[in-house]
Amino acid sequence: MNPAGKAGKTGSLLPVEVALARLLEMAEAAPIRERERLPLAQVEGRVLADDLISSLDLPPWPNSAMDGYALRTADWVGEPLVVSQRIFAGQAPQPLQPGTCARIFTGAPVPAGADCVEMQENAEVLADERVRFTEAMSPGQNIRPRGQETTVGELVLSAGTRLGPIEQGLAASLGCAELEVVRKVRVAVLSTGDELVEPGQALGPGQIYNSNRVLLCSWLQRLGCEVIDAGILVDDLEITRQRLGELADVDLILSTGGVSVGEADFLGIALREEGELTLWKLAIKPGKPLTFGHFRGVPVIGLPGNPASTLVTFALLARPYLLRRQGVADVEPLKFQVPAGFVWPKAGNRREYLRGRLENGRAIIYRNQSSGVLRSAAWAEGLVEVLEDRTLVEGDWVNFIPLSEVLA
Repeated sequence: MNPAGKAGKTGSLLPVEVALARLLEMAEAAPIRERERLPLAQVEGRVLADDLISSLDLPPWPNSAMDGYALRTADWVGEPLVVSQRIFAGQAPQPLQPGTCARIFTGAPVPAGADCVEMQENAEVLADERVRFTEAMSPGQNIRPRGQETTVGELVLSAGTRLGPIEQGLAASLGCAELEVVRKVRVAVLSTGDELVEPGQALGPGQIYNSNRVLLCSWLQRLGCEVIDAGILVDDLEITRQRLGELADVDLILSTGGVSVGEADFLGIALREEGELTLWKLAIKPGKPLTFGHFRGVPVIGLPGNPASTLVTFALLARPYLLRRQGVADVEPLKFQVPAGFVWPKAGNRREYLRGRLENGRAIIYRNQSSGVLRSAAWAEGLVEVLEDRTLVEGDWVNFIPLSEVLA
């Protein structure tokens, strides 16, 4: 990784790792501290505000891992045993009578005096209802010990954990009906450009439909954010200042378009004049003209306007920033290496993220990797990472980031 002040062969472009590190530092400097207590059924996708500490042993008593017979191994010397009781899940058993066995079912408490459970497949019920066992047994077999999963006082989930169905189920198993979660991040989403028209309206000369705001609003809701749809911002500096100023009560202003070099870069001008511009131009493709700054103290991320660029930069940079604001520690998506199923003959000076999918264990890429082609992402299953100054032949290893890792 190059130092923050040096971009090496990329000239003035900021390496991806450096940009992400800076964004995460700024997120940590402005954490969302407010919290709310919610019923367990309403916390999916939210971030845990406090450590979840176990208040009980789980399981609270030794229980049977399967249907079978509970017995004391020392009592079995090859002769059939009498069944002294039947134990179902939810029942409190009597202590095991010496020299007998107990019929027991999965999840039922193991009676005091028993030290193993033999599965019913290895038992034969005789005509007189005694049970003959056909396999050797050992103490502890097929018994889930008390506290196998967790014990009183043990850390179960750390603050900053994103809560999903598994975490909800785990909290329920500990008897939690409610959890403290970080309040939702308030994100205002706006799109810039005179060329943009909302879906459903007629297109004029030189105009296109605005897809980015729909994409981002839906994505942000999946991330558990509170979304303020700020609409389309026309290319006018004074209107830009006014609209940004109206969004003073949000945690982040997220815009698309209007961040490229040129006379219509009104967002960048507004940030320079009434705030600060911290990040500008990254060594990433697609997505080079990403902007991060503040407008009158409110953080602003300006994503590039081309749809594929919006997708890549939000997935790899804006999403981790938003998660870290809520205290999530592990914010980078899983990526793993796969062989390339394509040729990449020309090395670039920016890190490239190609829309691709896996086929027969190899990464293949969409035929058109233009930053304006959102269809490439709809076809894809993930992003194929091609490092700077790298050419590829088929079979070379590349990193693959599943879209499922970044879309939630």
